Amino acid sequence: MLQFFSKFKFFFVVLGILSVFILYFMYNALKPENRLPVYQPHMVNPELVDSTLLDVKKYHTIADFSLTNQNGETITQDNYKDKIYVADFFFTTCPTICPIMTKNMVAVQQAILDDDDVLLLSHTVTPQIDSVAQLKKYAREKGVLDHKWNLVTGDKKQIYQLARKSYLAVKTDGDGGPFDMIHTENFILVDKEKRIRGFYDGTQPEEIEKLLEDLKVLKDGYNRE
Repeated sequence: MLQFFSKFKFFFVVLGILSVFILYFMYNALKPENRLPVYQPHMVNPELVDSTLLDVKKYHTIADFSLTNQNGETITQDNYKDKIYVADFFFTTCPTICPIMTKNMVAVQQAILDDDDVLLLSHTVTPQIDSVAQLKKYAREKGVLDHKWNLVTGDKKQIYQLARKSYLAVKTDGDGGPFDMIHTENFILVDKEKRIRGFYDGTQPEEIEKLLEDLKVLKDGYNRE
């Protein structure tokens, strides 16, 4: 018996190595791909969904918009065409969650600094206060890089409708009128097709880590296509 194994030792070694490779490739072939969900209104907490969208089960995307950034430039969907981006809602005079959110968005900005596929978009919810000049001042104070991150102001009704009906980011109802006010900690991950791929609490460091992990998963998905 020992002579038999000795005689065919090389054969068994090669067979063992081949078996390891075969098992490895079979595991990778059968392993499910890590993909992010494409969020539709019916998949989201109903408190965050406008009543007119509760039954929408497909084709939900971010609506077209036209707003003005910290440099007085008009920002539309064309500025985010074929880009992944992270969106949120804030205001420059907020004393509570917004400073934390901005600090965490700065961390995201640093993480995507050399990534041409990813941008940031922050909408003020007090456009009557946050003029272009005010946004520019805030951007300089917080370290916002113009080529990566737009802080936008504009028509209040448009911004509030985006928050409620496009980004599904706000729990309160309203019409965007003078007495309407929204305040949300949500960061929203949007893909190149304008679809929502994730929601994150912008005040929590572990949620920011999850956002960056999901961003990598999303990019890997595009790289495989």
